[in-house]
Amino acid sequence: MDFLQNHIEALIFCSSTPIKLAEIKSCLSEMFNAEVPEEDIMNAIQRLEEKFATDEYAFQLNRAGGGYQFLTKPAYQASISILLKQQSKKRLSTSAMETLSIIAYKQPISKPEIEVIRGVNCDYAIQKLLDKGLIEIKGKAETIGRPMLYGTSPKFMEYFGINDLADLPIPKDFSSEINVIGESTDLKDTDAQS
Repeated sequence: MDFLQNHIEALIFCSSTPIKLAEIKSCLSEMFNAEVPEEDIMNAIQRLEEKFATDEYAFQLNRAGGGYQFLTKPAYQASISILLKQQSKKRLSTSAMETLSIIAYKQPISKPEIEVIRGVNCDYAIQKLLDKGLIEIKGKAETIGRPMLYGTSPKFMEYFGINDLADLPIPKDFSSEINVIGESTDLKDTDAQS
């Protein structure tokens, strides 16, 4: 029985957000009233990852948002999607997702800049994203009127299961090739041959 591993498992399990290594170390140091080596903590986390990778468990240990958390395995997606469908009232609207995408890729960005890109008023979408904690105010722009600048929050990383903004798909991943049905011919040459 690995005493340290069990304590780390309990800490990760009870944390409502991804728990960072520094938080784990701090809790353990206070608990044991002694400094716990980071290497021992990382070894225990490695053993937990291996333990929960087996088919015996419906969840696994994942690294997200700069910390560790338990997430269900993809094999249980169907049952989870039913639950999520039932809780769909909490989902983001299309306009909120579009606004959030712009903020994620262009941050820090002001509301007027977002509205220029979207072409519509974004007051409601921005307020909903602030309410959900997915974005936060990063400061004020040095332009006329000094509009607020928005950027993503740590909760954004957790919500989408990423560790860093560099993990976002790059825009070229979304571009599609231009479909060419055939080669264009010069009509003047065709007429001359007739």
